[in-house]
Amino acid sequence: MTNKMFLTFNAGSSTIKIGIYHLTKGQSTQTAFARVNLHETPITLDIVKDFQSSQVKLNSLLTEDLHGVMDEVLTYFETHLLFDNLLAVGHRVVHGGDIFSGPIVINKTAITALEKLIPLAPLHQPQALFIIKAIARLRPNLKQTASFDTAFHQTQSSVIRHYAIPEALFEEGIKRFGFHGLSYQYIQSYLTQSFPALANGKVIVAHLGSGASLCAMDEGLSRDCSMGFSTSGGVPMETRCGDFDTGAILYLAHEKGLSTQQIEHLLYKESGLLGISGISGDPRKLLVSDQLSAKLALEIFTLRCAGEIGRMMVTLGGLETLVFTGGIGEHQPEIRTQICQRLSWLGINVDLDFNTQSITKARVISASKSKIKVLVIPTNEEDVIAKQLVSTLAL
Repeated sequence: MTNKMFLTFNAGSSTIKIGIYHLTKGQSTQTAFARVNLHETPITLDIVKDFQSSQVKLNSLLTEDLHGVMDEVLTYFETHLLFDNLLAVGHRVVHGGDIFSGPIVINKTAITALEKLIPLAPLHQPQALFIIKAIARLRPNLKQTASFDTAFHQTQSSVIRHYAIPEALFEEGIKRFGFHGLSYQYIQSYLTQSFPALANGKVIVAHLGSGASLCAMDEGLSRDCSMGFSTSGGVPMETRCGDFDTGAILYLAHEKGLSTQQIEHLLYKESGLLGISGISGDPRKLLVSDQLSAKLALEIFTLRCAGEIGRMMVTLGGLETLVFTGGIGEHQPEIRTQICQRLSWLGINVDLDFNTQSITKARVISASKSKIKVLVIPTNEEDVIAKQLVSTLAL
């Protein structure tokens, strides 16, 4: 068995990111990366290996259970990437509730527990479960693990996790969970390795992408997160509303006659930057638009992000390091600039040359006179999933 391999799956609503790893003496090395684009016709499998990109058009039709797509993807990997010993598959699962505080080996009992958490993450949880179940049927002897976005935040205090609702509801599970934990865990490990002087201090990480949240960390542990009970809370996102007055939700139900399904679709799919601008949820398109609604959407987004940083400073009792990550955080210097300008009263000062350069690896973008360090660190959730898979299965 000379070619020990395993895969990581990071499922989104329209894409599935796949990490392809080689295992040697308990150490994992990513040898390729793939992305399944579910909303293209035909469905495509994009692969990057040895700095070369290729695209495969799949024959499978898109079905809810993803069975055909997964069968074709696994068969392609085994045939063309010469997997002679595929050991396991690790999955990013958004919601672990209070049940799962760390990575697990997936079995029937775990799947049942994860299904019960679907209402808490309706955009993401079902997709991960479809892939898990498809692989279990297609390769029943293949071990699978789950890594949870919520697990990193279980170090938050009861004061942070409580809403101002009856205690019985908190005990039933209506509380702040926090998300994007795998990304925050990667950033923390990267800081520990590459910026040890900053790693244990007061750090706020802004994971800004189609889904966006911020996390306050102290001593390397999560102390607060902008997302709470669900992945729709916190700052506005591409199509998700962010924090929204509960009275307005009641108004939509009572006065506008919207069903719970219609409200869910509105707040998850039609809101955020898309809802405000009426143009797009993609900041790249909004930045080049001359429409006032596009400018308004970006101003609201950057104001809410800056405001969340201010709120989290109260949790931490200060701030020493600000980190940007995620698709927007890594690749949109204009957004970083606007957020930091709103926080200039803190003594944050960004070096415009550093900030505008293309960022492919971690970079300090704050000026030497800045009172707070500002960094951009590309996240790697797949790396966290891979390491947790190896440790969980003791490979």
